[in-house]
Amino acid sequence: MSAKDLVLIEGLEVRTVIGIYDWEREIRQTVRIDLEMSWDTSRAAASDNIEDTLDYKSVSKRLISFVEGSTFGLIEALAEHCANIVLDEFNVPWVRLKMSKPGAVRGSENVAVLIERGLRD
Repeated sequence: MSAKDLVLIEGLEVRTVIGIYDWEREIRQTVRIDLEMSWDTSRAAASDNIEDTLDYKSVSKRLISFVEGSTFGLIEALAEHCANIVLDEFNVPWVRLKMSKPGAVRGSENVAVLIERGLRD
């Protein structure tokens, strides 16, 4: 695998129950997910066949389904679970995931956590 190859999903917005305050448990808020996934793209480039690549639509749909159905208190916990889904279900060896909660702090555009999991060649 080439450590230089990445498949990206940027700005995936999903509405979910997220937060520690009582009022946050009563509403759905938007979280934004940015993913960098290590993947050797050379086989797909040679074949031009989706079966030889990391299907970013399938990854997106799986994360949307999970996040919409979740009820986490912290974005740290939600980010960890999402990273594990990508690693375990899509055989991705390394992922960098940014989980954002826009507007969570008054006066800021965004708050986020950035995690890396797995082994990058």
